[in-house]
Amino acid sequence: MRLIRIVMLVILAAVVSACGSNRDVAAEATVLAASWRDPSPASLTLVTVVNTRSGDGAHSALIVNGSQRVIFDPAGTWWHRSAPQRGDVLYGMTPQLLDFYLDYHTRETHYTVLSELRVSPELAEQALTLVRGHGAVQNAMCAVAVSGVLRRLPGFESIGSTWFPNRLREDFAALPGVTERVLRDDSPADNRALLARQQQQSLLR
Repeated sequence: MRLIRIVMLVILAAVVSACGSNRDVAAEATVLAASWRDPSPASLTLVTVVNTRSGDGAHSALIVNGSQRVIFDPAGTWWHRSAPQRGDVLYGMTPQLLDFYLDYHTRETHYTVLSELRVSPELAEQALTLVRGHGAVQNAMCAVAVSGVLRRLPGFESIGSTWFPNRLREDFAALPGVTERVLRDDSPADNRALLARQQQQSLLR
C-alpha cells in the first residue's frame, strides 16, 4: 500500500509539474494603481494548459472579469513587471498582458484551452473576493486551488475537488453556457526567451 501511494505521488508531480510559483509580493499601492477593467460582460474563464504529447493537464488558472480583470494563477510561473501579484493573483490584466500570459503557456509542447462562462456582476465580484483572499498556493496545487474557489460559488457545487487540470476542465465544461476556445502555437518549448522579450516590449494602456 505504501508503494502504491509513493507511485501515485510521483505520477501526480509529473502531471502538474508546470505549477511552480516564484514571485515577489507587490505592495498594495502598486496593485491598486495597476487595476484594469474589461468593458465586456462579467465572466469566469478557466485556463487549462495541456501537454500536446501525453494529453495530460499541466496547469490550471482562473480569469475573473468583474469590476477589474485579474488572473488567479496558483503556483504559476509567468510574470510581468506591469502585472503586480499578491497571493497568486495577477492584477492589471489588460488585453496585451493577457495575450502575453496566454502566449507564454501556449507552445509546441502545450496547447491552452479557455473555458468561458458569462456570469452576473455580483457573482464575478464574489469570485474576485475569493481569489484575492486565497493567499499563495504551494507548488503542484493549481487545480486544487482553482476548484476550491469555484466550489464556493453558488451554482458551481458540481465542480469536484481535484488535483488534475483535465478533470477540473471537464467539470467546468459541463456547466450550462460554457464555451471553449483552443489556442495552439509552434513556438519553442523553452519559453524563457519569450518571457524576457515580453519584459522589453512597449505596453499599451
